Amino acid sequence: MSPDSEARGDAGDRNVETVILVDSTGAEIGLADKLAAHQGAGALHRAFSVFLFSSDGRMLIHRRASTKHHFRDLWTNACCSHPRPGETIVEASVRRVREELGIDVQPGDLHELASFVYRASDEASGLVEHEWDHVVSGRTDDDPVPDPGEVGEWRWVEPESLRSELESDPTRFTPWFPLAWTILRDAAAPV
Repeated sequence: MSPDSEARGDAGDRNVETVILVDSTGAEIGLADKLAAHQGAGALHRAFSVFLFSSDGRMLIHRRASTKHHFRDLWTNACCSHPRPGETIVEASVRRVREELGIDVQPGDLHELASFVYRASDEASGLVEHEWDHVVSGRTDDDPVPDPGEVGEWRWVEPESLRSELESDPTRFTPWFPLAWTILRDAAAPV
């Protein structure tokens, strides 16, 4: 799966990626071309960040592929993406974990914990993230077999070690990752 194939609408041209636009309350207000939604000031749209934990408490993180449109080569949580129109956050999370990581999770394996809004600009690409990001958590003991167009490398990490990494060099991580990580900690995840 290519980095350009992640969020296609259910109707119309299957080569056009769409995102779900939302208002300041999180209510859906329409669709937009994915790339257009990430240009200019960035259009507020729905997204999700999946955190996967092993049974021994380690967390799966990955470095985004160097071919990604924006925030390439930065470390982040297991999977990040956008739901398709008509898809729930958990359904979209299951789909993208399979597509990006090659891990077969089931809807009952993942739980939506909370959501937050953020805006972040990527100087290298000129693109902007302005997302209503849903934080999803789950468990797996499967190692990923990732799509190289999505994932540059991956590793399992102890949460305390990750906390130290985030404190010592936050620039190695995507801008949404520490925000979602804080929500995850406050929600007492893993599930």
